[in-house]
Amino acid sequence: MPKLNTIAPCLWFDHDASEAVDLYIGVFPDSRITQIERYTEAGREQHRMPPGSVMYIDFELAGQRFAALNGGPQFHFSPAVSLQVFCDTQDEIDHYWNALAKGGAPEAQICGWLADRFGLSWQIVPAEMGALMQRNGPAVMTALMGMHKLDLAALRRAAAS
Repeated sequence: MPKLNTIAPCLWFDHDASEAVDLYIGVFPDSRITQIERYTEAGREQHRMPPGSVMYIDFELAGQRFAALNGGPQFHFSPAVSLQVFCDTQDEIDHYWNALAKGGAPEAQICGWLADRFGLSWQIVPAEMGALMQRNGPAVMTALMGMHKLDLAALRRAAAS
């Protein structure tokens, strides 16, 4: 059986993994780069990347392991996979939303979801969302559907109605 935190998402970027990782570790506390690997001449006929350019970055966000790969333009992010950020306060929701949504597609900002400027989808949600839905799911869902960035006070009011 795998140990805790032995499964890590690997995020495929065209060429801007370093820029993305710098953004992410600047946004989340307890975050750091743990290793950087660079392309060499070996395999250049397949990878087509300049020797010395960043190939792979191991990093942690809030203690969770991730990897970022500069793999070229073949693959792109999809909203079918998103990273959830559970927030205790409206200030946390505002912080993560504002930092990650900057430069992202406005049309991707709905119901607490956003796509950052690299196309990676995030959900910025209250940690208590499950409890709010259990209290009054239909009212919370109605409130949620009209929001872009989530308003914790409005969701709490809906749950109490």
